[in-house]
Amino acid sequence: MAEKKSGHLADILSDRFSDVWKLLSETTIFLSRTKEFDAYEGQLRAWRSELQSSGRNPEVAQRIRSDLTGLRKSLRLQGYDLSLGKQNLVIEGFRNDACLGEGFRRVVIFIGDNTIFFLAGEDNHIALAEYLEAQVQAQANARKQQVRILDRHYLWYRRQGQDLILSGSDTETKEDFKRFTAMCDANSLLLLSGLKGLR
Repeated sequence: MAEKKSGHLADILSDRFSDVWKLLSETTIFLSRTKEFDAYEGQLRAWRSELQSSGRNPEVAQRIRSDLTGLRKSLRLQGYDLSLGKQNLVIEGFRNDACLGEGFRRVVIFIGDNTIFFLAGEDNHIALAEYLEAQVQAQANARKQQVRILDRHYLWYRRQGQDLILSGSDTETKEDFKRFTAMCDANSLLLLSGLKGLR
């Protein structure tokens, strides 16, 4: 599953030294974007309530930090990339070439059965799609596997702080963009994970 990825040592160390409120907030945001949220919602509320009622009791904060660190370690072992909880996927209508002056770049995204492929660049969207098609085909041939592309999207993007802003281009149809927006609403972590390398 594309929303999962193994954890890194820096993330684990960051958990140990983060403020317990920040750790609780980041964990809650991350889990709220997953199917597993219902299973953890009660525990997250209990920790928040306990922290609020305990004042600044360092023993309570330390115990809850330890419990949160354990939960985050367990999620990482399941393959989740918790750093995605800090990011936001923002879908903002359609743009044209004038948005280049606002810092936007072109990107073509192909959505496969289990993978998201993308290519960003200066060329027009059609040329980028042809280059990406060739790359995907070359990878499939090298692995001797069939790759099925379910959806193709021609977008503009910009990273702004923790936000990844995506907009439709003139090449993207309204129907395709509506479907893409629904997909993003349903599973933003999947898209954020697949587009993590998009800078």
